[in-house]
Amino acid sequence: MAKLAKRVAKSREGLDPDKNYALAEAVKLLKERASAKFDETIEVAMNLGVDPRHADQMVRGVVNLPNGTGRTVRVAVFARGAKAEEATAAGADIVGAEDLVDIVQKGEINFDRCIATPDMMPLVGRLGKVLGPRGMMPNPKVGTVTMDVAAAVKASKGGAVEFRVEKAGIVHGGVGKVSFDAQAIEENIRAFTDAVIKAKPAGAKGNYLKKVSLTSTMGPGLKIDPATLAAG
Repeated sequence: MAKLAKRVAKSREGLDPDKNYALAEAVKLLKERASAKFDETIEVAMNLGVDPRHADQMVRGVVNLPNGTGRTVRVAVFARGAKAEEATAAGADIVGAEDLVDIVQKGEINFDRCIATPDMMPLVGRLGKVLGPRGMMPNPKVGTVTMDVAAAVKASKGGAVEFRVEKAGIVHGGVGKVSFDAQAIEENIRAFTDAVIKAKPAGAKGNYLKKVSLTSTMGPGLKIDPATLAAG
């Protein structure tokens, strides 16, 4: 524990907790200070001026990161017949119908993302209490309930990131690895933040984007100047 605290303290040396860093500078600092023995994930958090308890202020969507996420995404698909075959051919890790429902109900969730064809939703609906809390319930609004299962599987494995605002009005998501070059990380961050901004709900009043911060798995949190998020 002492060793971890020492590493955290060192990663924060010379940083100003009150400063809004330019995106490029923040990315550079996080890459320089990454000290874990694994490839740390870069994560962006956005504080929004919304109250998600109101239906007209919910922020939800999916964005395809131009440079991928850097992580292996395991995809499960609920489908039958030809659609099941399409999903398998596209690279889905688990494909099934009633048999897959039984597996999930037993608590065996060996996947990160879940896709379903529309006709399977009455069946998948039984899994709401299991998949819902994990943010894995298929939803047509984010492209995970679709007849084009092949495209959905490829998007999920290629860099699709789903986002959803939390109770406190915060949206966050992994946008790459510290091993990515700085430009790739910046492009991913801009794609993510742009998608969240475009998803501004009709019920949002006043200042929508309140604060943006960037961190790595074991690194410091840095406030970002929102003005530097626009594509240069």
